[in-house]
Amino acid sequence: MRERLRAYARLIRLDKPIGTLLLLWPTWWALWLASGGLPNLQILLIFTLGTFLMRSAGCAINDYADQDFDRDVLRTQHRPVTSGQISGKEAVWLAIFLALLAFALIQPLNLLTKVLSIFAVLIAAVYPFTKRFFAIPQAVLGVAFGFGIPMAYAAVLGFVPLEAWILFVGNIFWAIAYDTAYAMVDREDDIRIGINTSAITFGRFDIAAIGICYGLLLVSQMIVAQLAHLSGYFWLGWGAALLCALYHLRLVSTRSRYDCFRAFLHNNWLGGFLFLGIVLGLSLT
Repeated sequence: MRERLRAYARLIRLDKPIGTLLLLWPTWWALWLASGGLPNLQILLIFTLGTFLMRSAGCAINDYADQDFDRDVLRTQHRPVTSGQISGKEAVWLAIFLALLAFALIQPLNLLTKVLSIFAVLIAAVYPFTKRFFAIPQAVLGVAFGFGIPMAYAAVLGFVPLEAWILFVGNIFWAIAYDTAYAMVDREDDIRIGINTSAITFGRFDIAAIGICYGLLLVSQMIVAQLAHLSGYFWLGWGAALLCALYHLRLVSTRSRYDCFRAFLHNNWLGGFLFLGIVLGLSLT
C-alpha cells in the first residue's frame, strides 16, 4: 500500500511542484490585478487549491496519453503508468476525480467562471494528444496553463476585460518559451519516437524563438501595467524578470540537457518576479 501511494504521488508530481507554480503565478497575477491588490480570501483559496488539483489531474491524463511514448524516453521511462505501477484506467479515473473536485470548489463562484472552467478542463484533457499532430503543442499548453487568468477576472469582476486577454496571450508565449527549453532536454528521444514539440519545430532557431517569446511576454506585461495603472514600482519586478529571461537564454544556448532543464526550472523565479512587480505596482505609489 505504501508503494502504491508513492506511485500515485509521483503520478500527480507531488515531488515536482514546478508545474503547479508555473500554473499558479499567472492565476495570482490575474487575481491581484482584478481585485486591485486585495483579493478576496475565499476566492484566493479556491483558485490556489483548484490550481493544484487541475495540475495534478493534467499530470495523470498526460501520463495516460503518453504511456507508449514514455517508455522510449530516458527521463520518463520509470513513470508510474509506463512502468506498470498504475494502470492507464486508474490514471484516467484519478484525473476525472481531481477535475470534479476542482469543479466542486468553484461552486460558490458565478456562472461565467463555471462556464470558463469547462473550457479549461477540455483544453487540459486535449493537450497531451496534440503532440501527435500539432507542430507546437506548447502553445496549447500555454492556453491550458493560462485559463486561470480569464477565470480569475470573471470570478472577481463578473466579466473578462481586455487586459485579461492580453495577460492571457502573454502567458501563452511564456509557456512556449519555458516548455521549449524543457522539450530541448528530450529532443533526440522525441525525434526518434516521432512526436511533435516546439524544440523540434523551431530547429536551429530554437534559441531565437525562446527569446522572442520571452520578449512578447514582457511586452504584454508592460501593456497590462499601463491598462491597470500600476505605479513605477512595477518595473522592479519586471526588470528582475527580464534578467531571468536573459539568464535562461544563456543557459539554453549551450543546448545541453542539464542547462536546458535548469532554465525550465528557473522560470518559477521569472513568474514570481512578475507577480512581485504587480503587487508593488498596486500597493505602492
